[in-house]
Amino acid sequence: MPVPPHLLRRGDTGPRVVGLREELARAGAPAGADPEEDVFDDALERVVRAFQQERGLRADGVVGPQTSRALDGARWRLGDRVLRFVPGHLLHGDDVTALQDRLLQLGLLDDRRDGRYGPRTEAGVRELQRSSGTAVDGVLGPETLAALRRLDRSVGGGDASGLRDLERTAQARRRASGRVVLLDPAHGGTDRGSVGHGLEEAEVVLDLAQRLEGRLAASGTTAVLSRGADQRPSAEERAELAESVAADVVLSLHCDALVPAGLDAGHALPPAAASGLATFSWGSATARSTEGARLAGLVHRELLARTGLADCRTHTWNTDLLRLTRMPAVRVEVGYLTSPDDAALVRDPAFRDRCAEALAVALHRFFLEEEDDVPTGLLPVVGAGA
Repeated sequence: MPVPPHLLRRGDTGPRVVGLREELARAGAPAGADPEEDVFDDALERVVRAFQQERGLRADGVVGPQTSRALDGARWRLGDRVLRFVPGHLLHGDDVTALQDRLLQLGLLDDRRDGRYGPRTEAGVRELQRSSGTAVDGVLGPETLAALRRLDRSVGGGDASGLRDLERTAQARRRASGRVVLLDPAHGGTDRGSVGHGLEEAEVVLDLAQRLEGRLAASGTTAVLSRGADQRPSAEERAELAESVAADVVLSLHCDALVPAGLDAGHALPPAAASGLATFSWGSATARSTEGARLAGLVHRELLARTGLADCRTHTWNTDLLRLTRMPAVRVEVGYLTSPDDAALVRDPAFRDRCAEALAVALHRFFLEEEDDVPTGLLPVVGAGA
C-alpha cells in the first residue's frame, strides 16, 4: 500500500502509518518489531531519516512526495518486472537505476542515471540488443536481461558517469565563448516559496537571477532563465529546458526557511536559530556528480567570501532537478528568510549584487584550467556594475 504523497510525520496515526511500515520493509529498512503498529513514533522517524540519508534526500524524518517516490521505487530489483519505455508514464525504481548503471559501464548510455526508463535508456537497451543478437524492441525482458548479465561478467569498475561529467566540462572549457548557463529561480507564479520578514523567496531569487544574467552576458556567457515572474515550471520542465538550450551547467537559486510546526504564515515569526548558506549537488549513498560537487564547492566558497553568511556547508542531495539534469547542476540556498539577520541582508540590493558577483566568479572559475585558477574571493568580475 503506497504512502500518499502528502506529508506524514512523527505523531501521525492510522492506516497510512501501517502503509509506511510496509513500504520500508519492502525497501529492506527495519520498520519496527510490529508491522501493524499504526503510530508514527520516534523509532519509526529514525528509520525514515536513515532511509532518506541513504537515498540522498533531506533527512528530516518527514515523508513527503520525494521520500514517498523513493520508497515506491525501492521495492523493485532488476528482473522483478519487464521494463519498457512508456511515453507520459515513465517506469521508475531501483531496477531502472541498476539497469542504467550497467548500461553506463558498457558505454551504452550517454546520460546520468535518473532511475527513469526514458528514451535514452530505451536507446541503450536497443544498442545492447543489437550487440547481443537479441530482438531489438527496446524492452528489457528475460532474454535481454540474460544477455546483460552475461556481459556483466566481463565489464566492471570505473565511474562512467563521472567521466562524462569531466568531458562535458572540458568541451565547454575549450570554447572561448558561447557557454550556456541555465539560471533557475525557484518557485514562481502562485508558488511564492519560503516567506519571512516581508520577503518572498520567488521574488528574491528571480531578482538575483536577473542581476547575475547581466554579469554573465558581459563576460560572453549566455544565461537562460528557467522562468519569468508569472511562471512555475515543474522540475521536469526545467531539466528539459536545460537540455534544449544545451546548457553547460545549471544553477538553481533558493532561499530557505524554518517555521516551527503549527505556526502559520499569518503569525509573527519568533527569532530563528537557523541561518546561513548551503549548497547542494546531485548524489546519494552510492553515486554522485563529481563536477557538480566541484561547482558547488566553488559557489559556496565565493559566496562565503563575499557575503558573511554563516557556513552551512556543501552537501549531496537527490532532489528532482539535480537528478534529472544531465549536466553539472548546483542548488544554492542563500540564507534563511525566517532569520532576522539573514533577511536584513537579503533585503539589501547591495548584498544581492555581491551574491551575483560571487556566483559569476564561481561559474567563471569552473571553466578555467587548473593552472589559470585564482584564490577564492580575488577574481574580478567583468561587468560587475551591470
